[in-house]
Amino acid sequence: MKAVIYRAFSHKEAREHDVQQDLGTQRAEAFVRAFLKRTIPNLSQQDCESHLQRKAVVLEYFTRQKPKQKKKSKGLSSKQRRDMRLFDINPEQQRYSLFLPLHELWKQYIRDLCNGLKPDTQPQMIQAKLLKADLHGAIISVTKSKCPSYVGVTGILLQETKHVFKIITKEDRLKVIPKLNCVFTIEIDGFISYIYGSKFQLRSSERSAKKFKVKGTIDL
Repeated sequence: MKAVIYRAFSHKEAREHDVQQDLGTQRAEAFVRAFLKRTIPNLSQQDCESHLQRKAVVLEYFTRQKPKQKKKSKGLSSKQRRDMRLFDINPEQQRYSLFLPLHELWKQYIRDLCNGLKPDTQPQMIQAKLLKADLHGAIISVTKSKCPSYVGVTGILLQETKHVFKIITKEDRLKVIPKLNCVFTIEIDGFISYIYGSKFQLRSSERSAKKFKVKGTIDL
């Protein structure tokens, strides 16, 4: 009796009683049934009805893919830079007079760093600032060394690596001086600072974070 009371109108009865059928629901049910029959052919009609009764059917699930981030290109390695000779100074550019403007810029840089080099400035403060400063452009001299041929070499510092200083002398000669077993002096506005190369074997970029300890005597 219940099935008769709640029976849906047929197309003919709907036209006679001027009732509009919910075609959208019928089409959706027909699509789902056809989809299940096509994707799961071994599923019986009874199992299909049990799956559809009061249950949500997930047809397909897509995960949102994160956009791929472009990898940053790696720079050249130290070996590649050496092989390409990127930091080599051409012989025609190895002239002392060519780097005098660089030395003037360096002196102004140190004056600004030390808030002006006044006669009453503490030498210890200047020494501490120079140990962490960029020395490219400074006039540097070798005062002590276990190799006598290095003693007395003076010039403008052009390049600094972890283990060597490259200096251009007034005779327009490029000298490569190892830091190990050498003592260097830097003079600016009457202040003289000593650098013990054996304790100074750092790259210029690493010195800014280095804490240098004050010692009474340091051997070569």
